[in-house]
Amino acid sequence: MAETGTVWAIDIGNNSLKALCLSTERGVVEVIGFENIQHGKILSGSNVTQDEKEELIALSFRELVNKYDLSMEEIIVSVPSQNSFVRFVNLPPVEAKRIPEMVKFEAVQQIPFGINDVQWDWQLMSEPDSPEIKVGIFAIKNEIVNAALNPLSREDIDVSYVQIAPMALYNYLVYDRPDLVTTDNQAVVVINVGAENTDLVVCTKTTVWQRCILIGGNTFTQAIADTFKLNFDKAEKLKRTAPMSKYARQIFQAMRPVFTDLASEVQRSLGFYNSANPNTKIKKIIAMGGGAKLRGLLKYLQQTIQMPVERPDSFKRLTLGQGVSQAKFHESITDFGIVYGLAVQALGIAKIESNLLPRNIARAKAWATKGRYFIIAACLLLAVSVMSFGRTFWDKVQYGRQSTDRTRAGRIIRDLDNSRSQYEELKELKVQMDSVVDREYKFFEHRDIIPRIIETISAALPNEENNQRQAEMYKAFARGDAKTVMNVPRKDRKQIFITNTIIRFTTDLAKAQFPEIDLTRQSAGYGTTSEGRAQKTEQERQAEIQAKRDLARTMGEAAEVETAPTDSGFMIIITGYCPYGEKNTDVLNLLNPHDVTDRRNWGFVTRLEYMDELFDVNSPFKLYDKINTQHFDLVVKEIDKVEECPIGTGVEKEKIYPTTFGTGAYRNIQTTGITLIDPLTKEPIGLEVEKDANGQNVYKVNDHWFTLKMKFLWKDAPEPPEISLGI
Repeated sequence: MAETGTVWAIDIGNNSLKALCLSTERGVVEVIGFENIQHGKILSGSNVTQDEKEELIALSFRELVNKYDLSMEEIIVSVPSQNSFVRFVNLPPVEAKRIPEMVKFEAVQQIPFGINDVQWDWQLMSEPDSPEIKVGIFAIKNEIVNAALNPLSREDIDVSYVQIAPMALYNYLVYDRPDLVTTDNQAVVVINVGAENTDLVVCTKTTVWQRCILIGGNTFTQAIADTFKLNFDKAEKLKRTAPMSKYARQIFQAMRPVFTDLASEVQRSLGFYNSANPNTKIKKIIAMGGGAKLRGLLKYLQQTIQMPVERPDSFKRLTLGQGVSQAKFHESITDFGIVYGLAVQALGIAKIESNLLPRNIARAKAWATKGRYFIIAACLLLAVSVMSFGRTFWDKVQYGRQSTDRTRAGRIIRDLDNSRSQYEELKELKVQMDSVVDREYKFFEHRDIIPRIIETISAALPNEENNQRQAEMYKAFARGDAKTVMNVPRKDRKQIFITNTIIRFTTDLAKAQFPEIDLTRQSAGYGTTSEGRAQKTEQERQAEIQAKRDLARTMGEAAEVETAPTDSGFMIIITGYCPYGEKNTDVLNLLNPHDVTDRRNWGFVTRLEYMDELFDVNSPFKLYDKINTQHFDLVVKEIDKVEECPIGTGVEKEKIYPTTFGTGAYRNIQTTGITLIDPLTKEPIGLEVEKDANGQNVYKVNDHWFTLKMKFLWKDAPEPPEISLGI
């Protein structure tokens, strides 16, 4: 590949010298120069000597050199296909390092010339993932290569690549028209009609087959010269002006036998290829070369061969640079097929990259290139050596001056080593301390689970979000505004006041029993005499002992080795009271209504059933088996006797009750008792005695109290402990 990104491709034909300069410096393949220099005479004319031929080529090449500086550019030239050899062979499966040895053996066997009489090269053609090893062997006689290089040697122009013209045509087609060569089962033929002969190249994706047909533009000229008894130059002029001549019919009649011969040779060549490659179908012919401009030739070939024949009018993947004449370049499209293929090879973007440059020239060029690098390297080595010696002397002087600094540096290094040792010890200690901290903090891993249960229960209570109709009442209650709260009749207030909450963890919800704990005011000694309070306090202690036993039994269950997986969770007992409704059923409907679908009518328990929808996220809990009384129980009672209400129900207030019974001095004696009132509104919440119209005592029910027992399944509960927790 060209090192500079710019290459010149040169094709010296019998009629003209074609040159094309391509560059990739701007990221695209761009034409930055071209020439199509006609020779003073046609080199293959009948009266042109060899010396005159060489002089004509030299004059054309000097015209190119005078116009462009080629001394610093990469040059690639073509050689004609006569006496060339191209063969594709399949090698047996061998290691990659043995392929060159096998190819050399095949080259000696296949090339029909002495191996020392030719320049040859090879290239691996098979795809990287293909199991077969297909290589192309390319060779041409030494004298043909030397003849192509002589004109450039005279001008002191170094050549980097030499390629056979048919392989350049293959590179042109594969690069510029990749859509035409996608498989090995379909082929496209490139016919390059030159002055002396016609190159026929059959192209597939990985193979190329060529044949040189000894019929070209000069053959048509000679037919005109023989017919009209003219010399070669006059016959050539008459051929080029035939379409405008009044003798056009006679001229084309004179060339008709050559048309027929060329078509027959093309047809015979394609027939031979088809017989050797029966699985490959030829679908199109691309006509290139100056002879392809001959009027009627392409139409005659298409009718004779019965195959589409196309002459390109542009190159698909070339961009014209600034200053390049589009009109002049368009005139030379058919002449530039070979130089286009040569140039893309020199740029390193062609399919075939074989190089037939003589090995002695290639070695001399490589050494000349390397020589510049050797000189540069020697100069750099000398400079580095001088700098190294100078640096060594300077360092020696500085070393003697800095003994004090070295002593201080040594002390710092020792301190650093001690600090590093201490640091490593601290790192080990940190690992140990981290382990202790992790072990201690493990006990608090789920410390937020109980607050989350309380949060879940609180969110399910009636509030301004769950009961928007009484939102103002809930806000007033939150800020302690009793007057606004009392604007809503007490029996209409959808409020639930929780007085006690007991939460117990268990590893087996199915078997766990709710603890029997008495949470009434009587158990705490409220509303009784001092003697009664002492008695109730003793009962409370017994209840606490029983609760601890229940907890120990529950936690002990978590330590047992289960034969089947169990559900971990929490047993929850909630006591409280409610002002809503007249009867127990009203409170039950507020707490746990049946068959409610509308979210606005959900009760307290209903919201706990639909925790995920309540929070709009996945809750860690789930209400466990509500339909089973072993796991769910709800009791609602009237607030009658103070001592039977749950602890925390309202506040106690002493009340005087008039009596109407007794006689004499004992009649109308007032008695006192304890009643319960609302802490905020001071309204009575317990059972009241009132007089009816007949003066009889009537009992009025105010609020109700309830006990709710339920279980929460803990969805992502940790594994139960391996040892029992004793109490």
